[in-house]
Amino acid sequence: MKRLPALLAIPTLSGCGLGTAPILNPSGPIALAQRDLLFTAFYLMLIVVIPVFVLAFLFVWRYRASGGKGQYKPDWSYSAGIDAMIWLVPALLVAAIGYLLWTTTHELDPYKTIAGSENPIEVEVVAQDWKWLFIYPEYGIATVNELGFPQERQLSLRITSDTVMNSFMIPALGGQIYAMAGMTSRLHLIADETGQFTGRNTMFSGDGFADQHFQAHALSNEDFDAWVEKVRQSQTALDATAYAKLAEPSVAHAVEYYASYEPNLFETILKKYAARPAHSSSQMEQ
Repeated sequence: MKRLPALLAIPTLSGCGLGTAPILNPSGPIALAQRDLLFTAFYLMLIVVIPVFVLAFLFVWRYRASGGKGQYKPDWSYSAGIDAMIWLVPALLVAAIGYLLWTTTHELDPYKTIAGSENPIEVEVVAQDWKWLFIYPEYGIATVNELGFPQERQLSLRITSDTVMNSFMIPALGGQIYAMAGMTSRLHLIADETGQFTGRNTMFSGDGFADQHFQAHALSNEDFDAWVEKVRQSQTALDATAYAKLAEPSVAHAVEYYASYEPNLFETILKKYAARPAHSSSQMEQ
């Protein structure tokens, strides 16, 4: 039964394969809990959906034009039992799903840290047109369109945007959260296993949206140390001039490594928008 939603989703994945549906095949506890919530809501809704289809078939068969039981001519105008079933069952279902969503939404709060024995690895994330910048304060390095982190160690992300609103998501590890200019969002993830996972912007943001994705690498501790060292071997520094060039719109931007970056770069990006005048709702919609 736990595989039923995945099986029903197969027709929508033709040409892609289940391997490209990481939401159904999670690699972390947060994504797993979110998938189980999806399945539970799906099963609850079947309480209404299955009887509707079964009864529709029975009614068509019972009252068919030839060979059926003839016309249906009840001798009453109101049935309290039918009325109660029509209204009470969906009402109870909505109440059950509402309670489930309310409790799990707080349990899976993206701002909430994940329990673990090791200190989380902090990464600052900046959405640009049309790429992702990752800053590692602990290691003094930065990367573009590649996120490396240790397996089974909490990944603590601070997320903002240096352009229009984006939405950050690594489907195999957890749900999406918005990246907004002048604001900071938080997201905590963890990977149960080593592997490579695709992350992307899930909110349309212009011409390069389709190519705005990155690779997230969950590595062993030894491989992560080697990855950090490889980034440090880069001959490029992300100073103010280099950042201004990087922030220019680009499509299908290649992976880049920076051995160092401008001090307090993340805060500087936030402050760019803090002094701007507020816009009206109509201007924001435009």
